Amino acid sequence: MNRFEGPLATTLGDAILRDVTLRDGLQLTGKLLPTEQKIETVRELLRLGVPAIELGSMARADLVPTMANTLEVVQALTPEELEKCWIWVATPGHVAKAAAAGARNFQYCLSASDSHNKANIGRTTDQSLAALPEAVEYARAVNGLIQLCIATSFTCPFEGYVPEERILAIANDPRAEGTTDIVICDTLGQAVPAQVSRLITRVRDESPARRIVYHGHDTWGLGVANTLAAIQAGAAMVDGALGGLGGCPFAPGASGNTSSEDILFATRPEWLTPGTFGGLVALSEKLLAELGESNRSKAAQGARSRADAFDWVMPAATPTTAQGN
Repeated sequence: MNRFEGPLATTLGDAILRDVTLRDGLQLTGKLLPTEQKIETVRELLRLGVPAIELGSMARADLVPTMANTLEVVQALTPEELEKCWIWVATPGHVAKAAAAGARNFQYCLSASDSHNKANIGRTTDQSLAALPEAVEYARAVNGLIQLCIATSFTCPFEGYVPEERILAIANDPRAEGTTDIVICDTLGQAVPAQVSRLITRVRDESPARRIVYHGHDTWGLGVANTLAAIQAGAAMVDGALGGLGGCPFAPGASGNTSSEDILFATRPEWLTPGTFGGLVALSEKLLAELGESNRSKAAQGARSRADAFDWVMPAATPTTAQGN
C-alpha cells in the first residue's frame, strides 16, 4: 500500500525503481558471483515486486571481471523475466551479442565528457554517438528497447563540471533517434538536488519526448534527495542498488549507488509492504555478506532497529531452543 498522504502520494509513486545491483553494484566488489546466484537474485527481486532490473554488462571481462558471466545469466532467464531486465552495452556489437542470447532491453552508455568516455569505453563521445544508429537497428531487429545513457551528466572526474548545454546537445543529437529512454547519470554523486531538478526539467522540456531515467550515487550523502528531486522534475524510472553497492572503476572518486532500500522507503510504491521491504533487506544482507561488503543503506539499518512500534521494522528473529537427550 502507498503509505503517503497528500500530493506526494502520486508524485513520488509514479516513478519505478530499477535495481542495478548486478551491474553497477558489483563493478567494484572484486568478486565474481556464481551464475546461479545471479539468476536467483534476479528471480528473488522480481518475486518481491521490483519492477525493473539491470542484470549485467557487456563490458570486457578482463576490464570488469565481475561481469564475466552476464550472458550466461541472460540465457538462463525466461522471455517473461527478460522483459523486466536491462543490460549495459556500449557498442553495436554488444547489442548484437546480447540480443542473440535473448536480451531485449539495452542501456547504451556513453559519457558526456570525452575524458571519461575514453577511460570507460575507449573512444570519444562523438565516436560512441556515431555508432548509436547501428545499435538502435540491432535492438529494433528483435523488437527491443534501447536507452541513451549519459554518464558524467553533472561532473567528470577528469574535467570537473559538465555544462548542461553539453547534455542537451547529446539529448538532441539526431543520431540518438530511436532511443526509447534517456538516462541522466550523476556518476560521481557530486550533484545537489537543485542541479538535478534543473537538468531533468530541461531534458524533459528541451529534447525529444522519451522516458527519463535518473541514475544517482550517494558519494556526498545526497543520493535519496537527488532521486526525489529527479522524480518531482519528471523522471519516470530511478536506479538504485541493494545496500548502496557500486561505483565506476574508471571514475576516481565514485562510490556506491543510491540504496534501493532507501529509495523504496522514501517513495513507498504501491507494491511495497513492510513484508516485501523486509525481504529485500534480507536479500541485501545475504548478498553483502557473500561479497564481504558493508551495508550503506540507512533504511536497511533502520529496519533492524528496536523501534518495534514502527511497522517497517523487521521482527526480531525468534531464538531456537536446543532439544534432545
